[in-house]
Amino acid sequence: MPALRWQFLFLLAAIISGISGMAYSEFASALPVAGSAYSYGSVIFGQVVVGWFLGWSLILEYFLATSAVSVGFSSYLAGLLQTDHISGFNSILAGPMEGGIINLPAVVLLLVILGIQIIGLSTTRWVENVFVAIKLAILAIFIIVGLFFIKSNNYVPFYPKEFQTGAFGLSGIWMATSGIFFAFIGFDTLAAHTAEVKNPKKQVARGIIYTVIVAAVLYTLFAIVLTGMVNYTKLNVSDPASFAFTFVGQKGLASVIGIGSMIGMFTGVLALVFASSRLIYSFGRDGLLPNFIGKISGSQHVPFNALLIAGVVEIILAGFVPLSYLASLINAGTLAAFTFVNFGIIPLRHRTDLPNENGFRVPGYPIIPIIGGLTSFFFITQLETKTLVMFGVWTLVGLLIYFTYGVRHSMVKESKFDQSIIKENNA
Repeated sequence: MPALRWQFLFLLAAIISGISGMAYSEFASALPVAGSAYSYGSVIFGQVVVGWFLGWSLILEYFLATSAVSVGFSSYLAGLLQTDHISGFNSILAGPMEGGIINLPAVVLLLVILGIQIIGLSTTRWVENVFVAIKLAILAIFIIVGLFFIKSNNYVPFYPKEFQTGAFGLSGIWMATSGIFFAFIGFDTLAAHTAEVKNPKKQVARGIIYTVIVAAVLYTLFAIVLTGMVNYTKLNVSDPASFAFTFVGQKGLASVIGIGSMIGMFTGVLALVFASSRLIYSFGRDGLLPNFIGKISGSQHVPFNALLIAGVVEIILAGFVPLSYLASLINAGTLAAFTFVNFGIIPLRHRTDLPNENGFRVPGYPIIPIIGGLTSFFFITQLETKTLVMFGVWTLVGLLIYFTYGVRHSMVKESKFDQSIIKENNA
């Protein structure tokens, strides 16, 4: 992909994610409960038709994203320690499918994060706030210092002749854009925090919008600097930020950036584990999975059983499955959720039992949410065929589970929303 095309891709994905972020914000204002798009879809479209599908898609997104970022953390650690020169060390940096035994750093990372979250929400928030501040500082260092190592010829060609066809052409742009929505799923996980936030009508909506704006600006600046420092043809590596400074002869800075990248991944995994456990908890709460999963444990109000189940699955995936297998499916779940949440704004506005007078509302209704829904669906069609096939298989497995267990145990009414759930989650 020619150099500056990546910046265009991030901006395009950011615009679509921004529209979806506004839709999530309105839903978070009207429905301040755990479960994110699953809960929204169940209430607005019905649990059978859309609710279960969205929840099952989000399980795929959160579990795979958690594991993929954990594997990325391991790759940066390997680069930082220069493990290629340590005999036998690589066998604990990859699973059996890549010639190793287990990706031990990824597993240890998840165990540490599970421990933090079991302690309680206050500890999780404190750790997350501190690490996010460090991450942003190091990202700023990368952007500012990297400016001095940019070579303008790395941005050429900006608009190549093959733009119309091929992997580097227009079809390639659509496919590549559909593959980078993973970068913007942070605001999706914010919606999972809704039940534990004071004044969610304003705080969560504001947090989602700010997250999309900050992510769009930082990712675009990062891409501009990165592809200016190193030609895009040399960036097919697992630790591109560190590699860029190593490439320009700044090994000390490469180590600092590597540590910063690992801190960023730590906070990402922290948020994703939280979101995935709350989603599983919501399934148990609603009777779609055994009800012991929907129980809150201890004085810290932690869904221990849901957290344990999510953690075990994510540890298995991170420890034994390669990153390439994990990453391709993440965007399918993300875009499916974006599609229905955007379109869901239209029936939400007509629900008199879900008042949202003082909460956030998507501007430009109904045009903006329709654009968000259509573009999200379009980018689903641009995913690779094998990704769509795997996503279809995952959906069929989910439907099998629903019709053999969930439909007989569901406690959610199709037409009405029980306002007591809000009180229960905010207790």
